Amino acid sequence: MEFSCKHFKVGKCEGEKLVDGETIPLVLQPSEANKNDLESLLLALKNNKEWFEQMIIKNSAVLLRGFDVKNAEEFNEIVEICGWEDIRYVGPAPRTHIYKRVWTANEGPLSEFIYYHHEMVLFKECPLKVILFCEIPPPEGGQTPVVPSFKVTEKMVEEFPEAVKEMEEKGLRYTFTAPGKNNTGSMRGRGWEDAFGTSDPQEVEKRAKAFGMELEWLPDGGLKTILGPRNLTKVFEGRKGRRMWFNTIVGMHGREISSAKMADGTEIPENVVKRCAQIIEEESIQFKWEKGDLLFLDNLALLHGRRPSLPPRKVLVATCK
Repeated sequence: MEFSCKHFKVGKCEGEKLVDGETIPLVLQPSEANKNDLESLLLALKNNKEWFEQMIIKNSAVLLRGFDVKNAEEFNEIVEICGWEDIRYVGPAPRTHIYKRVWTANEGPLSEFIYYHHEMVLFKECPLKVILFCEIPPPEGGQTPVVPSFKVTEKMVEEFPEAVKEMEEKGLRYTFTAPGKNNTGSMRGRGWEDAFGTSDPQEVEKRAKAFGMELEWLPDGGLKTILGPRNLTKVFEGRKGRRMWFNTIVGMHGREISSAKMADGTEIPENVVKRCAQIIEEESIQFKWEKGDLLFLDNLALLHGRRPSLPPRKVLVATCK
C-alpha cells in the first residue's frame, strides 16, 4: 500500500535506509504545524487504525516525530487508541511498571550495549508490536538500532548454507539462569520472582509450562530455564514470504549465564556465530532520538537493541499482541 493519509505527512530522519523498496523507519509528522498536539495525534490514529497498522507491517518501523507527547500517561493514551491487546513482558531485562500499559525499557547500565533481539523471541507467544516513547533523549549515544531480520537470513544462507540447514533441521535449545532477586546492575539481572510475577515456586512452574519452558532450581536460589527445540527462522503471514532470522543464538551463545546450542546438544560453530554478529551489525539502521519520538516496531520483522549512552536517557515501552 502506498502512503496516503491526510492526517500525516512523510518526513525524513538521519540514518533511515531504503531496504527492498521500503524506508526504515517511515517517518510520519503532523500534516500541519498546528496539528502537533496530543488530541490531533489521537484523532489521526483513531481515524486511520487499519492504514497505520499496514504502514507498520509494510515498512517494519514507523517513527512518529514532531508531536507534543510529554509523559507516560499521554504515551499510554496513544497505545490504547491503537486498539491492540496488551501482552506482558517476560524475560531477563530489569523493568519497572510506570503507568497502566507503560513500562521502562531495559534498566541495565547505560554504559552497556543491549544486543539485537526480537522481543520474547523464545516464547510460544511474543509481541507483534513493540512501541517505544522517548521522554528524555540521551545527550550522546543511546540509539535503538534495528535490523531487517530477513536480510540476516539471506546472508547467512549465502555464506553458511550447510550450518543453516543443520540448525533448521535440528532446531535450537537455549538455557538461561535468572537470580532469585532483581539485580539492576546487569542488563540481564531480572530475578525469576519478578519475571514470573510470583514468589510461589509451584506457580512459577505452572507459568513456565505455559511459556513452553523447563526449569531447574539452583542451590543459590536462582532458576535455570531451558527452552527448546526452537526454530532458527520463521515465515510470517503478510510479510512477503520473508524468512526471518527469528532466534537469539548470537545473544545467548557461550555466555556466563546463557547458552545456545542445537537441540541435540551439538555446538554451533564459533565462526558461524561470530560472522552472524558481524552481519547483524552491517545491516543495522539507527537514528538519533528526539524528545517526544514514538517508534512503532513490527517485532516479527525487526531485531532491535540499544547503543551505550550517556545519562540521562528515558525511553518507555509498551508491548502489544
